[in-house]
Amino acid sequence: MTAEELRNRIIAAWQKGASGRAIARELGVSRSTVRETLMAYEAGRAGADPTARFTRPSKLDVWASTIQSLVSRYPDITAARVHEELRAQGFTGGYSIVRDRLRVVRPNPSRQPTVRFETGPGLQAQMDYSTYTLDFTVEGRRRVQLFGYVLAYSRRQYLRFVEHQDFETTVREHIRAFEHLGGAAATCLYDNMKVVVSGFDGREPIYNPRFLAFATHYGFKPWACRPRRPRTKGKIERKFGFVESSLLNGRTFQSLEHLNEVTRWWLEHVADVHLHRTTGQRPIDRHAEEAPYLIPLPARAFDPSPVVYRVVDAEGLVAWRGNRYSVPWRYIGQTLPVRITEMELVIYSPQVEEAARHRLLGDGQTGQQCIQEEHQPRRDGAERLEILRQGYARLGETAVRFLDGVLDSRRYGKDEAQKVLALLGTYARADLLRALARAVRYRAFSLRAVERILAATAKPKSLLEAMADEARERLEQLHPDPPVPPRPTAEYQSLLEEPRDEKQPPCPQGQSDEGGTNQDGSSPDESDEEKLD
Repeated sequence: MTAEELRNRIIAAWQKGASGRAIARELGVSRSTVRETLMAYEAGRAGADPTARFTRPSKLDVWASTIQSLVSRYPDITAARVHEELRAQGFTGGYSIVRDRLRVVRPNPSRQPTVRFETGPGLQAQMDYSTYTLDFTVEGRRRVQLFGYVLAYSRRQYLRFVEHQDFETTVREHIRAFEHLGGAAATCLYDNMKVVVSGFDGREPIYNPRFLAFATHYGFKPWACRPRRPRTKGKIERKFGFVESSLLNGRTFQSLEHLNEVTRWWLEHVADVHLHRTTGQRPIDRHAEEAPYLIPLPARAFDPSPVVYRVVDAEGLVAWRGNRYSVPWRYIGQTLPVRITEMELVIYSPQVEEAARHRLLGDGQTGQQCIQEEHQPRRDGAERLEILRQGYARLGETAVRFLDGVLDSRRYGKDEAQKVLALLGTYARADLLRALARAVRYRAFSLRAVERILAATAKPKSLLEAMADEARERLEQLHPDPPVPPRPTAEYQSLLEEPRDEKQPPCPQGQSDEGGTNQDGSSPDESDEEKLD
């Protein structure tokens, strides 16, 4: 039965005197349908718009002007606030009818549909982070970052949960993503994360030079999206929603390591083989088409490991992120380069030779010490004393005299001498030498005396000054002779004069060469004119 046939039968039955309830029961429709049909029929006969929909009177009809006034004054006012204001003025209705009326009075602005931009194979990838706070059964509640990289054509992705969003972590996960996917896309879209974008010159992004060096090594181009435009990276944003509804939903994890194990399984058995709604294909199948178009990986991976400088303290330890690691104690007081890899901490000597290597402690472990027995002072006192004498000998005769005084007058002279030598990491070499000279003059052979003198007469040096002292000492070892001073420029003047022809007789005094000048600097013609005058 068409709508017009139903309308005709309702009106015919009503004209015969049937009630609305009987009409509804006979035709199998609701009473409201019968009522609205009859109201529209009567309105049409009276000259009104017959297509106008019948609406019941509402409690809010008398408050229509008040609602309109509130919306005009406060365009962003919420339904809860409108209901609160109406209640204050005597309205007795509920919140839901206020919410529904507000939707009619202030309809939501139509949102421009997002046009899905498809790219060819190997042309584009998208990368982003998503932050989650998870309750691990072993490690407890902790905050983790999900690194995501997806190929725009095939929709195949790489995911891994990490602890930080710093430069080193971001680059390492990029490398793992390239290895997992068999190459890199020509362009990768990013938001304005500091690892990628250092700032803006107007609307143009200024890329982080270190990240550009990494991108150049792998041959892809980073592309920073406009700020506050998450839909530009819709492919990776939707992947995070899939992770939350499929990977994280209904599962518990023991630790971060266990979470990444499950993630690897999920990528292989769920994400790679599900049928994508847009492409209509499995990402793993579509990736087989895209793989030949990806940029091949270089023979040697990019190394993002940072190198920092640390001063070896009096106990022969260097600090990194709340933990300390041992170094051979002969380096006490020196500033050494330290390389931080993902799993290890490597310490180098001033000659850039490996001095120590430790397993890197995690962020959850602070206040710990990694000490290797071979780095500690040996029990052989003669060997230890010889190393101390070599260190003081590098400082000069005054330092050697101080060492002898400490060894003769102090019960634990070797320990104090070792700690005094470690002060080179805190104070400039010249300041320490002056303090040792003063201590020798007043026969104050102790660590405490030297520390008091330095506190009163010197200021701790910065790390750059410490590095400069180390470089200066190294150069002195390589070139013990003083540098050759520059020659005065007068010694080079003869090299600029034109050589004179040996066969040409010299000019008499007061006479110039042809076309030249006299000794007084005037030309011959000028001299003759003066004589005529």
